[in-house]
Amino acid sequence: MSQLLGIDAGNTMIKAVLFDLSGRVLSVAECAGETHQPQEGYAERPVEDIWHGVSEAVSRCLQQAGSAASEVIAVGAAGHGNGLYALDKQQQPLFGIQSIDHRAMDTVQQLEASGADKAIYQISLQKPWPAATPVLIRWIKQHQPKRWAQIGHLLCAKDVIAHFLSGVVSADVSDAAGAGLIDYRQRNYSRELMALYGIEEALALLPSLRESCAVVGHVTTRAAQLTGLPPGIPVVAGIFDVVASAIGSGVVKTGEASIVAGTWSINQVVVDKPDYQRPVFMNSIIENDRFMAIEASATSAANLDWFLREFDDGRAGNGAARSSDTVAHVEPNVQLPLYHPYLYSGRKSEPAKAGFYGLGGWHTRADMLFALFEGVTFAHRAHIDRLRAAGIPVDHAILSGGAARSCIWPQMFADVLGMPIRVAECKETGALGAALCAGVGVGVWPDLAAAAQQAVHINLGELQPRPERFAFHDARYRVFKRLELAMSEMWREVG
Repeated sequence: MSQLLGIDAGNTMIKAVLFDLSGRVLSVAECAGETHQPQEGYAERPVEDIWHGVSEAVSRCLQQAGSAASEVIAVGAAGHGNGLYALDKQQQPLFGIQSIDHRAMDTVQQLEASGADKAIYQISLQKPWPAATPVLIRWIKQHQPKRWAQIGHLLCAKDVIAHFLSGVVSADVSDAAGAGLIDYRQRNYSRELMALYGIEEALALLPSLRESCAVVGHVTTRAAQLTGLPPGIPVVAGIFDVVASAIGSGVVKTGEASIVAGTWSINQVVVDKPDYQRPVFMNSIIENDRFMAIEASATSAANLDWFLREFDDGRAGNGAARSSDTVAHVEPNVQLPLYHPYLYSGRKSEPAKAGFYGLGGWHTRADMLFALFEGVTFAHRAHIDRLRAAGIPVDHAILSGGAARSCIWPQMFADVLGMPIRVAECKETGALGAALCAGVGVGVWPDLAAAAQQAVHINLGELQPRPERFAFHDARYRVFKRLELAMSEMWREVG
């Protein structure tokens, strides 16, 4: 029985998932990562930690499967977009910066003050923000010249995995596009774009671009020893994890929408061409003829992970499922507190901070969890509103990510967004999207649409918005936004 291995490297966890060709999960293993914060605003993860996480997760995944590893016919990886990972000139690890880092706030402000941000958007269809890959490249060049001189290769997270498995340094168009490194007119790197960022030298450090499903190499003998994979298995270039999650949710055709509620609030729609009435936050590429319009920020279910870690005896994992019963027993009322989900800052370069508002001595932990669930969903609504304002229709969506594992959060999404929501059956949509890329790469399917049709399954039933709940949340959302505006000056003062 042929099997596909998908690896998904988020900011907090590396997962290895083995699938059969019908999309059925055969085994799952994960390895938690640790974010290093040497200074305020920094979020780093050494390249070696990714290597270790992949070795651990893949090895345990294969052991748990109970089938012969020789049945694995291809490997694909997805990884968090943006951030920055670097190898030296001998392809050895140098450093890794995650996409929740915001050390480069001043760099973004420099680009905005000079007007370069507008020219950058015209070329790359991306707005500079603190953890954007080219922004971090400029920051390293300006602030750490010794480190800059050591760099041999600049990678995204999933490129580290492809290199670890195959020994080949590569990149794919979806990740590079989402990182703001591509000139959309050429579908390639651009000296003009790099010059606007002030990093022309970086062109020589970026890997050659491949399509997401292209085979770039094969599992090396060393990687085989560390993971348990047989040597010689094809490894594809891999894919930006938000696009992978959309594919793993069955969102591959023009007009389809995907909401991913994980570390980041991801809200994305497949479009024929990125021709909008106003700019959107980010764009990516899906196969050769479609684009992904993305509105996103680090404002989603990671807030719940933090809350449970700090106020639930340090327990982690399955947070949405564990908290749902508690939230389900809260009776909606106008006196419930509100929550701004800005633990990791807000959109772009906005210096937003998280906070509960309207707390009283009568409020309970359950009330605070309700406010957190709702506040995260409000952040998704803000992004959906921006997509609609850009002229992109969004009238239904498929939900995946941590929130999709809750028995009540998907219904709250339907109520807050005022539109039908369906939930992906597979909980590991990022890994599934990566595995489907691997399958296309070795000829199992001709393209991703065919792969999704066979291997992606959506839960029966569509969650409809309840009019009375929509009215309740809508009124609170307007207060949520007014509070955001009122707090903006204070946020700037407190840094």
